[in-house]
This record gives sequence, structure tokens and C-alpha cells, in this order.
Amino acid sequence: MGIFISGHSLAGETPPCVGSGSLEKSIAPEAALTDFSCDFKRYEGAEVLHFNVTLKNVSNKPQRFRVHIFLDNGKAAGGLIPSTTKNGLVEPGQTASFEYPVTGMIGLPGEVVLNITTVAP
Repeated sequence: MGIFISGHSLAGETPPCVGSGSLEKSIAPEAALTDFSCDFKRYEGAEVLHFNVTLKNVSNKPQRFRVHIFLDNGKAAGGLIPSTTKNGLVEPGQTASFEYPVTGMIGLPGEVVLNITTVAP
């Protein structure tokens, strides 16, 4: 049985994937966060929390972004968008997404810290 929590506006509100706590965001000026949502689905044999992150490159140069998601219980997830550069970087004006599972996380976190930076190509 999965819970789907997605499709919510980010304009000044805390996404429902952050329990009753808070979301702290630090986003590189080259990126615009267009989606930060979550759901529960199967990963490594268990239903666990997955964070969905979609970024738009708002700079005038191709970019690669590093995503860190820190939870109040000490767990963390993250990686690179795009995850490989085989097909290039995120071009100006384009969006790219990735889904980050958090192993062992079967409930919503109380607080989340989202940190997005750029990575030198």
C-alpha cells in the first residue's frame, strides 16, 4: 500500500512530504526548484520514502546540479542531476529530474534540509 504525495505548489508552502516540521532550502542561483514531492514505493524489498526533485536551469550555461536531502533523524539522500553526463548537462531553460529513495524511511520526516549546488562540468 503506497501513499502518493505530489503535485503541490511550492510558492511559500511546506510540501506535505515534510511532516509537521519545516523545510529549509538552499538553492543555487542557477537553479529553480520546479518540483519537490514525495511518495512511498518499493525499494530493496520495502516500502520507503522517495523524494522527487525537478530542477530548471535558469542560467545561460549548461549546468550539473548536486542535490543533498538531510532528514531530522540523521538519514540523508541525494546525488547529481543529471546523474551522468553521457548525454550532456542540463541546458539553459531545460528541466531535469531524479527520484531519491531513503532506505529504512517508512514514515514522513519532521524536518528536511534541501541543499542544491552546481558542479563544475
